[in-house]
Amino acid sequence: MGLLDGKRILVTGVLTDASIAFGIASLAAAEGADLVLTGAGRGLSLTERTARKLPGPPPVLAFDVTEPDHPAALRDELASRWGSVDGALHAIGFAPEACLGDDFMAAGWDDVKVALEISSYSLKTLAEVVAPLMDNGGSIVGLDFDATVAWPFYNWMGVAKAAFESTARYLARSLGDRGIRVNLVAAGPVRTVAARSIPGFEVFEDSWAGRAPLGWDVKDSSAVAKAAVALLSDWFPMTTGEMIHVDGGFHAVGA
Repeated sequence: MGLLDGKRILVTGVLTDASIAFGIASLAAAEGADLVLTGAGRGLSLTERTARKLPGPPPVLAFDVTEPDHPAALRDELASRWGSVDGALHAIGFAPEACLGDDFMAAGWDDVKVALEISSYSLKTLAEVVAPLMDNGGSIVGLDFDATVAWPFYNWMGVAKAAFESTARYLARSLGDRGIRVNLVAAGPVRTVAARSIPGFEVFEDSWAGRAPLGWDVKDSSAVAKAAVALLSDWFPMTTGEMIHVDGGFHAVGA
């Protein structure tokens, strides 16, 4: 039996087969999950193309967290297809160019609010979609990059991730009485399309493996996928509001 046998899991954030979300979707399918993927805007066609590499392949539905009518439409479609949902993966993030790089002071509010809406508030938006369909409880898992410190070049995306982490804790508090768990996986740096858009990402690549006690491979997201699938399963029934580090132990050691 697989960890996710009979589970109906919504997966966001799959763009290419290098996406962390793709690795999670692939493992979830191997563990018995029934999947639906979502895509947004110009990335929707990429998601549809990449979905063909998964068993099934799973259907791909439109879900743009900035469009007010999309959450209800997606919820209605999932209710029609499945009736209920057991889990959801949040792998949504974006920050305008001005929010990243060398100059923290460069970004204005118009740019920052985009980063916050898409990268932080969207966790609540996803919960609006799936929580009403989690009749017997469920699990919402988000992909994080630990925002308890200030990273070079990450700037306002780091601020957005801090808000993301706080949102997860408040959702855990709000949804716990319905048996819905909300947890984050704080991954080490992985070489994805999103990572390549961060100026100076090579700084993380160059330093992480040498400092992490267990080492780290920026081309291998399999450990992150295993953690996310475990959290989506029934194996963490009393864990919520948690941030689990899958970073080779980098977060635990000094310079």
